[in-house]
Amino acid sequence: MSDPYWSSVTALIPQLRGYAIALTRSSTEADDLVQEALTRAWRFREGFDGANLKAWLFKILRNCFHTEIASRKGVVQDVDGRFAAQLVHGPEQDWYMEYRDLLEAIARLTPLCREALLLVAASGLSYEEAGHVAGCPVGTMKSRVNRARAQLLVLMNDAPRSETERQPECAQ
Repeated sequence: MSDPYWSSVTALIPQLRGYAIALTRSSTEADDLVQEALTRAWRFREGFDGANLKAWLFKILRNCFHTEIASRKGVVQDVDGRFAAQLVHGPEQDWYMEYRDLLEAIARLTPLCREALLLVAASGLSYEEAGHVAGCPVGTMKSRVNRARAQLLVLMNDAPRSETERQPECAQ
């Protein structure tokens, strides 16, 4: 790995793993997803144009995730942890409950809003980088993040809204 871009890959692994955990909701699956993304990045390194390594790796990881989801159609999983929650009694600390509420609220966001929020707020990508990863203009990414934050605020406060106050969903 004498290429200067590839020396930066190691530093991005924690951010990639964080995004993968948010997507898969499983640290084990996240590790597998990051490994697959890095393997593909290495395999297709000749296709990297040198512009933005971080955005390129996040896009590969996102594509790997969507490929995996498509191949699992018809497979039932315990994604939200309902079955696992019946087997254990979680800690009752306030921070844990708030964190769990936040994760549940994020899971209730529309897929486009959730993805935008995770790319920008959780993974630390710029709007430009997130737009590149999601394949949309910067303005669209900003709108999606704004709508996601507004939806998340409503979901976290459990404030019912009338139809006239309803925030528009994230656009395609």
